Amino acid sequence: MKENVKVIVFDLDGTLVDLYGVPNWLEMLRAEDTTPYEVAAPLYDMNVLCEALNELRAQGVTIAVTTWSSMGGSKEYNARVRAAKMLWLAKYNFPVDVFHCQKYGTTKANATRNMGGYQILFDDNAKVRKGWRLGKALDVDNIVGELYNLLCE
Repeated sequence: MKENVKVIVFDLDGTLVDLYGVPNWLEMLRAEDTTPYEVAAPLYDMNVLCEALNELRAQGVTIAVTTWSSMGGSKEYNARVRAAKMLWLAKYNFPVDVFHCQKYGTTKANATRNMGGYQILFDDNAKVRKGWRLGKALDVDNIVGELYNLLCE
């Protein structure tokens, strides 16, 4: 791989997970109901995505998930959100080496900075991408294509 990628970091909500496609998702989150995190559909064909990630892992790349907990959620609710997000990843056999569920709004780079190396972030939030300084930050338009480009370098 040309860029010597060490870590690929994924956001979940709006990046891999169609949280915003769940009817009444916001009302449920405000009521501290974890259902949207549990039932949201994937935004990509997870078999294809996981195949590419497993190939990258075989080349030594670490797969990380850095996601936020619910905005304004209680400590207890955010613990349940973390568990629901981890179960969602397991449900789709997502190959994750490192999982971080941070307080909403926290700088995502803080979660993986100590891992060093060149890191690629996939996140639907333009502000988060703009603040990424650990490598390259990409929008979510073509995650699978970008991963296969890495494999072909």
